[in-house]
Amino acid sequence: MGFFMTFHLSYKFRLLLLFLLCLTVLGWATSNYFVGAIQEIPKAKDFMANFNKVLVWGKGKTLTQEASMKEADLNNCPSVSPYLRGQNKLVFKPDLTLEEVEAKNPKVHRGRYHPEECRASQRVAILIPHRNREKHLLYLLEHLHPFLQRQQLDYGIYVIHQAGSKKFNRAKLLNVGYLEALKDENWDCFIFHDVDLVPENDLNIYKCEEQPKHLVVGRNSTGYRLRYNGYFGGVTALSREQFFKVNGFSNNYWGWGGEDDDLRLRVELHRMKIIRPMPNVGKYTMIFHTRDRGNEVNIERLLGEVCTLLPTDSTMGGFIDTLKLSQGPVSNGWMKLLHQVSQVWRTDGLTSCIYKLLSVDYNPLYTNITVDFWSGA
Repeated sequence: MGFFMTFHLSYKFRLLLLFLLCLTVLGWATSNYFVGAIQEIPKAKDFMANFNKVLVWGKGKTLTQEASMKEADLNNCPSVSPYLRGQNKLVFKPDLTLEEVEAKNPKVHRGRYHPEECRASQRVAILIPHRNREKHLLYLLEHLHPFLQRQQLDYGIYVIHQAGSKKFNRAKLLNVGYLEALKDENWDCFIFHDVDLVPENDLNIYKCEEQPKHLVVGRNSTGYRLRYNGYFGGVTALSREQFFKVNGFSNNYWGWGGEDDDLRLRVELHRMKIIRPMPNVGKYTMIFHTRDRGNEVNIERLLGEVCTLLPTDSTMGGFIDTLKLSQGPVSNGWMKLLHQVSQVWRTDGLTSCIYKLLSVDYNPLYTNITVDFWSGA
């Protein structure tokens, strides 16, 4: 009897041990299952990503493309774009059409573009003053869009058109472009760009630096040399803060010339230094043209350039110095505006830019801003 009791107890005890062992094994297996399931979540994400490739959202846009754009916002573009080519040979087709240029830039909308693979370091607005230069504008757009895209820039192109036949005011148009573009986007950098200058080398980066940057070191029309000592025209880059600090351009330069020298003086008054790329990089092709009616040479600018180009001890230089000091009718307006920069820059510029906005048209390759200047011309 005692033997059977002992055997019975030991048998129950062994069943209990076996039951506990089964529970332990079951618990271990269950925990491994959930750990494995957690580890499989990334794989599940990959599966869903592949699956979502077939889900079309809107016109040709997929859910994964939307997700990729959001993910790209987390990645900065490299400091040097891998798409740069350096010096390019420019070709200007006589029969080029706007439709051709649009077809070559399918990712540009309303003149805006941003790289899909990374986040650009700056948002750059290109401002182009314009009137009666449709062919030049077409050539510039043809080359400038791929040029900027190879630099992986987040950019927008604005063409500021002066209506009417009054004297052209490049500087005031650029002030308008700055003010109107900021209504679209909080741009970091502004490139003030003549319509007849096309960049040749994409190593000439269209970004702003800690100091104002002059991009046109040389052009074909000057033998690829700086136009004159102190030249600050053609294509310049100033940050939003730099341009605001100097109160933009003067609004008082009607006709061709003078406004870029005025801007240089404003920059120097604020103890900023103008920087430039290397001469073999800052190269441009100027598309030749005749002077437009209403954009005649500003005589003050012309004489100012002569004065800058000639040595001060030359006979002609002495003659010019004599004219400066004379009280005759020739000198009454000579260099007057440039001599007044230090006194008027606070009140003549962005803060006094009056214009009538006629229209804002969103074209595929650029935003066109048309204005009228009803006074001062």
